[in-house]
This record gives sequence, structure tokens and C-alpha cells, in this order.
Amino acid sequence: VRDEFRSQMILPLALGADSGRHMGATDAVIPLKSAPERPTVELLATLVRGDSFGRMLQRAGVGSGDAARISELVAGAIPLSDIEPGTQVDIILGRRPQPGASRPLDSLSFRARFDLELAISRAGGALALERRPIRVDETPLRIRGTVGGSLYRSARAAGAPATAVQQYLETVGEHLDLDSALRSSDTFDIIISYRRAATGEVQAGRLLYAGIERDGKPRTQLMRWGSEGRFFEASGVGEQRNGLLSPVPGSVSSRYGMRRHPILGYRRMHRGQDYRASYGTPIVAVSDGRVSGAGRMGGCGIAVRLSHGGGLETRYCHMSRLAVRGGQSVRRGQVIGYVGSTGLSTGAHLHYEMYRGGQSVDPASVRYVTRAQLSGEELRAFRASLDKLKTVEPGAALASLAPRETEQAEPEREIEKVANPRKLR
Repeated sequence: VRDEFRSQMILPLALGADSGRHMGATDAVIPLKSAPERPTVELLATLVRGDSFGRMLQRAGVGSGDAARISELVAGAIPLSDIEPGTQVDIILGRRPQPGASRPLDSLSFRARFDLELAISRAGGALALERRPIRVDETPLRIRGTVGGSLYRSARAAGAPATAVQQYLETVGEHLDLDSALRSSDTFDIIISYRRAATGEVQAGRLLYAGIERDGKPRTQLMRWGSEGRFFEASGVGEQRNGLLSPVPGSVSSRYGMRRHPILGYRRMHRGQDYRASYGTPIVAVSDGRVSGAGRMGGCGIAVRLSHGGGLETRYCHMSRLAVRGGQSVRRGQVIGYVGSTGLSTGAHLHYEMYRGGQSVDPASVRYVTRAQLSGEELRAFRASLDKLKTVEPGAALASLAPRETEQAEPEREIEKVANPRKLR
């Protein structure tokens, strides 16, 4: 008896012995027929690409009957195909009616659109849908600053999204030589579409306006106009999309023709144009086409060859890295690679070639951009829209948009608190 009591004392624990005596169940123990379950279960389901809304619900544990009814209710509010992949759905499942049965849905809510939340709850045994509109402000975001040593870095430092800056450089680069026509004291002016919800989320859209000012006076003013989204100058002169773009915003440093090769040391045909551009500058397709080659191409280094149809081909040489693969279709203005100095090259630049029917041609002989001219009522409407757009104050889109009493900010989930810990001061 003494040994039995000793095994349950503190002393054996301190000496590293067993922590007590294991004893079997007696008649005083009443076994449970089933393990108790939580009355409700809270889940977060995510709609993945290629999945259906109903399958996502069933995968989360919603019964097939409830999943079908929920899909029917949601489809009555918005097309199910409009729900973006990655949408997260908050689900609360209730108590099982019997062991082995699916838990019934108590409630469900998700962000159906940027301006709409849908909620489904069970009222009196039946599922009902509630639409919760979200107030959205669409004041464009205007960003201004000094060009400085690098237009790209200055615009990014001022808060412009990278995609918007890229669009800005491409747009302005078609009208100005960004290397020689800009001064460090010039002012850049960027306006992009911008949406912010009363619940706190924001969406930055495409470029609406691109401008350069010098000494307080506009140097160039370009605004997106029309259903095709072309940019027009303040005078109403715009570009046509059937022309060819410049592959990089830099100026031409060496033209097509005979010249002394800087590395080989003798005169030979220079079958292309060289563009000044810093290392890593994005290179874009001059027109729609298909990638007929991508990779190392001898003295051309890392290069991309595009077929544009009608026997027209272009090649882009000395890249630092690729952004496309062979056989891929590309659109006019799409980034296909980045400036480098691979192959027979003395430094970072772009060597650009053009072929027609398999024979090299002078790229300068091909017209890059044709023009369109607004006139009459359309020109007046364009100028009125331009004047209105330029009244937007820089940073006006960032002002506080406090939610109304009927609107609630998106809740912060516990997992988000762990992923984004608040810093203590």
C-alpha cells in the first residue's frame, strides 16, 4: 500500500520517476455514446480558379441542399461567373440535426463586388439573402512631383503604382524623347482611376492623364479618350493603334547602315537601330504578334523575335532577361523583356532589328505612329473633360471616407492579426 501511495507523491516526479499510477475504469465511470461537438463552426472558404461556387461550399462542409439553394440565391443577385477567384466567404454552420448529417448553414457573407456585399442567413428555417451596398468614391488619384535624376524612381517615390508609372512612361515616351527632352526640374503629372470603399479597400486603375510641365507651363498634356482608350493631346491630336510603338523610351544612338563595329574593330553592316536605355528598362512589343523565338541568339545575346504577320518580323537584342516564351501571343505595348548587355555588346542598350520577307530593313523607314484629329463637338467634349480632370487636387482621393452608420469596416480576423502584428511603441 505504501508503494502505491508513493507512486502518486511529488518526490518521484523530482527524481524523474513516473507521475502516478495508471488505474483502469470502474463502474463509476459512465462512457459517452458520442463525443460532444461545438454548437457552431466558423469557417473561411476561398473560391479558387476553375471551381464553382456550389462545389466550394460543399468542400467547406455545407450540405448539398443548402449549397444548391445558396447558389440559386446568389445567382439572383449577381452572375456567379462574376465572382472573382480568390473571393473569401465567411461561413457559420449550425448544430447537426442528427449524428452523421451535414451541419445546416446558419449564415454566410462575402464581398460579391467592390461595391456590394451579400449575406445569407436562416430566418424561420428558410435561407434568405440580404444585399449590403457599399459606398464607393471614384475620385481619380493625382500624383505630381519633380522629375529629378530618374523619372521612374521619382514617380514611384511619390506614391504612383508601378503599373501606372509604366503606362505613363510609354505614353509620354511616344511624344517626347525622355532622355533629351526632359530636365530634372520639370514636373510630372499623373492621374489614374481610383476607387475607395467606405469599408477601407482601394483599387488603383489605369492611367487617365499624363503630363509634363516646365516652369509652371504645360509641356505635354495627354488624356485617355474614347472607347478604345487612345491618348490625345490637349489640341485633340491623338495616336492610332495600328502604328508601331518605339520599343523603349530612349533615343536612337546608332542607326541602320555601314559602321565600324565597336568590338570587332572593322566596318560592317549594322542591320538595326540601337537605343539608349539603362539596364533593366522594360522593352515592349512594337505591335501585336507572336513570339517566334526567345532565348540566346549568338552575338545578339538574350533576344526575342516577333512575327507580326504579312512577312513583318522584329528582333530585340542584348536583353538582361526575358518576359515572354516561344509561341506566346503578345499585344502592342506588352513588356517582352528588359534591357541588358548580353552577347556582343559594350554596355546596356537595345539593338532593334526589323525584317520584311526575311530581308532586313531600316526600322526608321517604317512609320511608328499615325495620328488622328478630334474636331467639332467631340473636340469640345474632350477639352471639357480634360479641364474637369485637371481640377482634381493631388491626394484628394486619399482623404478620409468615414463609413456611415449602416456601413461597417471589414473585420480583422485573428489570423490576420498574427500575420500583421502591430508594432508597440
